[in-house]
Amino acid sequence: MIKCHNCGKESAAGSRFCDECGTMLAAAPEAAEAVPSAPLYRPPMTTDAPPARAVSVTSIGIPPVHEEIRSVEPLPPQTPSGAFGTMNAKLVIERGDSPGVEFKITGTEAVIGRWDADNGVFPDVDLDVHDGEAKVSRRHARIKFIDGKYLIEDLGSTNGTYVNRGRRLLPGNAQALVDGDEVIVGKTFMRFHVIG
Repeated sequence: MIKCHNCGKESAAGSRFCDECGTMLAAAPEAAEAVPSAPLYRPPMTTDAPPARAVSVTSIGIPPVHEEIRSVEPLPPQTPSGAFGTMNAKLVIERGDSPGVEFKITGTEAVIGRWDADNGVFPDVDLDVHDGEAKVSRRHARIKFIDGKYLIEDLGSTNGTYVNRGRRLLPGNAQALVDGDEVIVGKTFMRFHVIG
């Protein structure tokens, strides 16, 4: 069994994600202990030492460090059809504890889950009060907006994420999401709509 460092729940050995909160699980403790820790060497601090120079290490395949530093300005957000931009969509509960409840989603990504202040989980689409049976994981799924397209991925949830009643999404494998798609998380059925 592997214990989650985020929520403390134990998952089956070999699991990559926590069954409760979806957090990526650390490698097996045996692997971490196999590497002996070595003390760090810290050179003595002196004030009269000459400044360090960039050293070319091309002989081992690493390009030399260039001293020229360029100013980089961030690119302005573009329209949703551009590479940048932000989401302007909503999820509407169709079947579950609260039919008709809407969640507006903005930004470049939105996490669907259940609020848990003790563990620092504050999802953008909080289904805590709309999921009486607690079938939605704390960090259940994520909707992302990349290159003008909406994508949804499961975050290792216990009860799965489904689009249009298809196969259960594999954790970390994003699937395209378009206006009108049905999204099922746990036992909550929602409809995805692009606004505007």
